[in-house]
Amino acid sequence: MPLALQAVALEEDGLVAVLHPALEADFSVLPKDRVLVVSPMATVCSGFEARGYKVAAEVPKDIRFSASVLCLTRARAEAHALVAAAMAQTDGLIIVDGQKTDGADSMLKALRARTDVSAPISKAHGKIYWTQGGADFADWAAGPQMHPGGFWTAPGVFSADGVDPASEMLAQALPDAMVGTVADLGAGWGYLSAYILTRDVKAVHLVEAHDMALQCARHNVTDARAQFHWADAVGWKPPELVDAVVMNPPFHMGRSADPSLGRAFIAAAARILKPHGALWMVANRHLPYEEALTNAFVKVVDLDGDARFKLVRAERPKRKRG
Repeated sequence: MPLALQAVALEEDGLVAVLHPALEADFSVLPKDRVLVVSPMATVCSGFEARGYKVAAEVPKDIRFSASVLCLTRARAEAHALVAAAMAQTDGLIIVDGQKTDGADSMLKALRARTDVSAPISKAHGKIYWTQGGADFADWAAGPQMHPGGFWTAPGVFSADGVDPASEMLAQALPDAMVGTVADLGAGWGYLSAYILTRDVKAVHLVEAHDMALQCARHNVTDARAQFHWADAVGWKPPELVDAVVMNPPFHMGRSADPSLGRAFIAAAARILKPHGALWMVANRHLPYEEALTNAFVKVVDLDGDARFKLVRAERPKRKRG
């Protein structure tokens, strides 16, 4: 919109960074051959790469940009870190785009306290405004760091402020005797995998779509039996079928609950398990996963859980014939 209104103009050359866009975002107004899409999400990177864009999991430290488009994220510290990176490496305009629910108003106020910012353009529940790169926002920079609880996390990573109670419940429900190869789908910063590796297992595959979460997991899980995969768990293929799957699947797309994500994780678990393998899963009590579980597994056992979370063990994945 700012380009269409001629409120701003891009330089005629130089790389344009698009930071943390949604997968469905349309940036056709930008010169595709000059755009670098930066997202920690494997799904977003693969989607934009398929559309012909250059992609990266994080902002390359040795590159200068003639402009940056910053798509605000819900995590305030993560958004601040993106601003710091853009300010440090952008020679021209930094365009900030976001919904009010993603902190567009508070970010505008915070930027105006430190540098010159344009008047915003508002539409629906979103705002877009711009400023000049080069201001010193180094104090906003953030990355993986040791949490007081003794583990590494980072802004924007799920459960960055502490161990997720659902994952903790699942860990306590796992059997003392676990052997063979285990896949941790949606491994996050590695809490469940670290717990599993206290057992006599052969290997644990940490499958995580968020690159920063996986970077934290590499700090938290240093056992040589751990293998790390930056990938969408729904489509990930192991080197060979696994003996067990553990997971606390995501259930949000943006701010809205989306049970189809958990169902896709269940189907993925059934696909990668050996014929007598087992799935160990925790989920919010209200999420309707029972039909997906019974469709994918011969035996489903309710392990009770509590009022907030349900614990499930599902055994012997059903194989499609033909």
